[in-house]
Amino acid sequence: MKISVITIVYNNKATIRSCIKAVLAQDYPDIEHVVIDGGSTDGTQAIIEDYKERLGYYISEPDKGLYNALNKGIKAATGDIIGILHSDDFYPKASTLSEIVKAFQSSSADIVYGNGMFVAREQPDAVKRIYTAKPFRSRYLKYGWVPLHTTIYVKKEVFETYGLFEEQYRIASDYEITLRWLSNPKLKTYFINDWLVKMRLGGKSTTPALQKIKSKEDLDIIHRYPLWGSITLAFKIGRKIPQYLIPKLRKLS
Repeated sequence: MKISVITIVYNNKATIRSCIKAVLAQDYPDIEHVVIDGGSTDGTQAIIEDYKERLGYYISEPDKGLYNALNKGIKAATGDIIGILHSDDFYPKASTLSEIVKAFQSSSADIVYGNGMFVAREQPDAVKRIYTAKPFRSRYLKYGWVPLHTTIYVKKEVFETYGLFEEQYRIASDYEITLRWLSNPKLKTYFINDWLVKMRLGGKSTTPALQKIKSKEDLDIIHRYPLWGSITLAFKIGRKIPQYLIPKLRKLS
């Protein structure tokens, strides 16, 4: 099975090299790295050019936002499986993508996901937040649970059948598409109880200034599905508290 990894980037010369090298270091032999640059002006493009011959697809042009860029990547991808690795992110180990492909092959799942962690931007060995998942049950959605989106890998045919990211959302379209998938009884999921991604803190929706916008979009999305409205949103927000506390408690133990 061929796996396509989509990376979107705009003016992030600090970590784009690390992201590309993380994909190149994977031991799985059939990887297509799709890089969508939004027309960076800070030197990001020059770094990407260093690896251009080793990328599966690369384009640099203005886009209409995060999800427009992701949709470009999905349309360009030719793999059987599609996953996302943002420009701040990297894999915990060289065998991560191999394990994901094995899970698809052994389970015949449409969607495979696992655990993720957030690390300090300047100290990637310092874990600041953990986002663990579990085998899926539909009732979990009412309690604000979904897997971390960058741990989710999906067969390309799922996008072809059920659509791409909804671009009217500025920050939370990943939540909508995850609910779209997990609410669909026709789609089979499989959980890998392992770390599939490390994310540097400071992403699009992790700043306090954008949390209000994100919550508003989340609530709009929740109302579109048979969940519990503001109660589900409260559960979703509350889930972040132990995610930050557990790494701190482990340091003390």
